Amino acid sequence: MPLPSMKDQFAALIAAPSVSCTQPALDHSNRPVIDLLAGWLGHLGFVCDIQQVLPGKFNLLATYGTGPGGLVLAGHSDTVPYDDALWKTDPLKLTEVDGSWVGLGSCDMKGFFALIIEAVRDLLDQPFKQPLIILATCDEESSMSGAKALAAAGKPLGRAAVIGEPTGLKPIRLHKGVMMERIEILGRSGHSSDPSLGHSALEAMYDAIGELKGLRTQWQTQFRNPQFSVPQPTMNFGCIHGGDNPNRICGQCSLEFDLRPLPGMDPEMLRAAIRQKLEPLAELHQVQINYAPLFSEVSPFEQSADAELVRVAERLTGHTAEAVAFGTEAPYLQRLGCETIVLGPGDIKCAHQPGEYLEMSRLQPTVRLLRQLIEHYCLTPAR
Repeated sequence: MPLPSMKDQFAALIAAPSVSCTQPALDHSNRPVIDLLAGWLGHLGFVCDIQQVLPGKFNLLATYGTGPGGLVLAGHSDTVPYDDALWKTDPLKLTEVDGSWVGLGSCDMKGFFALIIEAVRDLLDQPFKQPLIILATCDEESSMSGAKALAAAGKPLGRAAVIGEPTGLKPIRLHKGVMMERIEILGRSGHSSDPSLGHSALEAMYDAIGELKGLRTQWQTQFRNPQFSVPQPTMNFGCIHGGDNPNRICGQCSLEFDLRPLPGMDPEMLRAAIRQKLEPLAELHQVQINYAPLFSEVSPFEQSADAELVRVAERLTGHTAEAVAFGTEAPYLQRLGCETIVLGPGDIKCAHQPGEYLEMSRLQPTVRLLRQLIEHYCLTPAR
């Protein structure tokens, strides 16, 4: 049976639901996407290794050729949740609208795999001096468990890795870290007519937020990197919940916040500073304060400007490598010995949005760029 066309592959990937979400009711297995990719790549002669990470969650490592170096083309197989009512088209059906392919995962980033296959299928009649590894991970949009499992296993992958997240075909060599944290304060409820009857968790949280804002100001004064469009680290207070009635002293209050550190800022040092500020408040307000990450952090990422991969990507794209504020799996691949960049055809402005799309004008330039990268790292003699 012949391999489906690039458009048919694109459509099949989008039609296979692979939402990853912290809410179990919205979470899907990514196995249908992994099976599609393994089938197509196996047809082309790749050796496919499907690795279970969690129940219903899988990574795929598909390898063509052998050797210690080579190129990794990587992406995640999952998408964010979606709301049918906010889409003008079926999110699980590839639809052409005004010169773009619309569908969930078209931009971020299941469509990237169809472009990889299109790029490599006409190169397989040539001898590969170094291997090409196509990596599809699970749960990037929630826990990053797929990339974390690879990093924990510690098995080297290749000499260079390109992650096809949406960057508008501009190479990215830096991004901020992502920390999602939670503070829960347990006080004692009581009748509001007499403050001595309880210990207000809400008033303690008010002071806790003040301390966090003070740390934010301190860090934004201390750390700055002009390569980012937002050059300072950011802290966003995303959601707060507490109390149940105006005439009761608040007995419980929780805050979830997002911290985006710059490269060079150690997440554990930041957490230690936060704990140091919170500890006196527990005694002052006579409450219990619990502070912990919602997820383990995505570390800040930086690939040196003089790395071979950065220079090659800049030459092929005509763009100087830049920085972005969103997080990726790049730090995990870097830990496995890969020079790493983020470089893909989509635009981040439409990622995680109803009507997610990929401009059709980006299809062939991406295929051409991927072929050039494969030729450089896999077809020419190893340096």
